[in-house]
Amino acid sequence: MSERVKLRAADGNQLGAYVARPAGEPIGGLVVVQEIFGVNAHIRRVADGYAKDGFLAVAPALFDRIEPNVELGYEGADMQKAMSLFPKLDIDKTVADVAAAVEYAERATQKKVEVIGYCFGGTVAWLAATRLHLAAAVGYYGGRIGSFAGQQPNCPVMLHFGKQDAHIPPEEVEKVHTAHPDVEINWYDAGHGFNCDARASYNAEAAAEARKRSLDFLKKHLA
Repeated sequence: MSERVKLRAADGNQLGAYVARPAGEPIGGLVVVQEIFGVNAHIRRVADGYAKDGFLAVAPALFDRIEPNVELGYEGADMQKAMSLFPKLDIDKTVADVAAAVEYAERATQKKVEVIGYCFGGTVAWLAATRLHLAAAVGYYGGRIGSFAGQQPNCPVMLHFGKQDAHIPPEEVEKVHTAHPDVEINWYDAGHGFNCDARASYNAEAAAEARKRSLDFLKKHLA
């Protein structure tokens, strides 16, 4: 079952969120952090998938501070719009909006909450791990993560990257590994966005392997 809800951040900002509920009692909460394309059909499918695994999944609409109800594809005019909206995002306010989703999931489940994020959301997942109280965090191909490598996570973190990712130099990932050798970093024979089945760069094998690792990791840290 899914629904749309409204969240309120600590600074008073109101934003929408997509909530996917499991069939039975949730095993925990999971905040699903979007790419730069909004809470589109792909992100909703990700949330739905984790709901089937037992999580109450919450995907906050992080563009709502700029423009409400943004849902974009991955090519042409949609790509251009995504690239025009992205620089307008304030990373600190974005983390505050994720915190509102974490609080919602905590209230709704009365259980531990974790975060998983993709692309831009992968970087946000790392920042959430360093700034919020979480059970665990997972980040996929976060392009700016090297810029925040000096920040200390408060919870276990797992990261996924593609070896053919032209957007993220390996040395940026190495900054995280050097500063935090305990963080699990997984590499795949794939490019940027390999988890997204709506992108040309989708890699089914890498996506399946990364998801299994992520699910095992998330469940482990709910215990």
